[in-house]
Amino acid sequence: MISVSTAKALVKQHVPLMPAGQVKLEAADGLTLAEDIKAPLALPPFDQSAMDGYAFRFADWNGSPMKIEGEQAAGTAAVNTLVTGTAMRIFTGAALPAGADTVVMQEKTTRDNGLLTITDEQLVEGTNVRKVGSEVDKDVVAIGKGTTLLPAALGLLASMGITEVPVYKRPQVSLLITGNELQTPGIPLVHGQVYESNSYTLRAALQRAGINDINIIPVKDDPDQVESAISSAIGSSDLVLLTGGVSVGDYDYVVGAAGRAGIETIFHKIRQRPGKPLFYGRHSKGIVFGLPGNPGSVLTCFYEYVYPAICAMMGKDFEQPVITAVLQRAYSKPADLTCFVKAGYDGKSGVMPLDAQESFRLRSFAVANALIKLEEGKTEYLAGEQVEVHPIPM
Repeated sequence: MISVSTAKALVKQHVPLMPAGQVKLEAADGLTLAEDIKAPLALPPFDQSAMDGYAFRFADWNGSPMKIEGEQAAGTAAVNTLVTGTAMRIFTGAALPAGADTVVMQEKTTRDNGLLTITDEQLVEGTNVRKVGSEVDKDVVAIGKGTTLLPAALGLLASMGITEVPVYKRPQVSLLITGNELQTPGIPLVHGQVYESNSYTLRAALQRAGINDINIIPVKDDPDQVESAISSAIGSSDLVLLTGGVSVGDYDYVVGAAGRAGIETIFHKIRQRPGKPLFYGRHSKGIVFGLPGNPGSVLTCFYEYVYPAICAMMGKDFEQPVITAVLQRAYSKPADLTCFVKAGYDGKSGVMPLDAQESFRLRSFAVANALIKLEEGKTEYLAGEQVEVHPIPM
């Protein structure tokens, strides 16, 4: 068995980067740029009013009322020219008329018989004007390679007239659910059966990671069927997840079947709880995780290993956020294992270990928002100690 730190380093080392491709802007949310994006035009593309008010040439104003001539509305294609010594009515987003360099907001003016009196004593040249290129100049990098496209970035790209972007693609995922004892929810159980839940858990977790191309395949505990399912999945998927069958029982066929299917083993078994039997391998197209079958183990291994791997595949950081918090109650653990403890983090400084930590239980995971990492080599953690906390991606 290897340590948690070694296992994570090996996962990161062997994660393949997804190929890049052009996608429509409306489909790019959460994806990562594979190239720098240069601005095809300046933003704003013209000197623009930031306020509803009046445009004028600052040097023409001497404190006396100015004659109001003309109007400039947003979206007007005509290029109006300011008459020297006058002011022009203007609206937010409109292009400044030629000759104007300042806008006074309407709330700081009075208007009487076509004359404008400015009451803004703080006014200086250029006030309330968005200069051409003040957001970004033409042909400069507006958003750099490696940036994850969130709503604001998508809006910036759209404001430059961009409709497609080069991004790292989302991986295709096959989810192989092994186990003769598993029954589909909604069908009555017979003695010895349990309802299958891992596919529901993992599909939701994958979708929250931005993955929607998910193929879920139930597989019986039969070495030939497991091998066949793995062989088929690696031919059509970038990432294969198996649940169950990775331990050392008589019906645990995954590790052997993976080898016969051409999967190179990177590691099998980690000094951790839950999820000690975790398997990780690779093939020519992608990677394979063999997750333990217990629901708590499945989800812990997903958050600690699979989710970071998915991020790296999509050009994002492998390393996930880590915080330090005060343990709210004492906790005991085996000395030879790193333990990931389901917990509630208060968002400030305290973290509380939850009940129901056994690997077969999901009740505590259902309300947890974090995992506490308790290192191997230590058995007792006291209330008030500082511990490492991994927020669960929500």
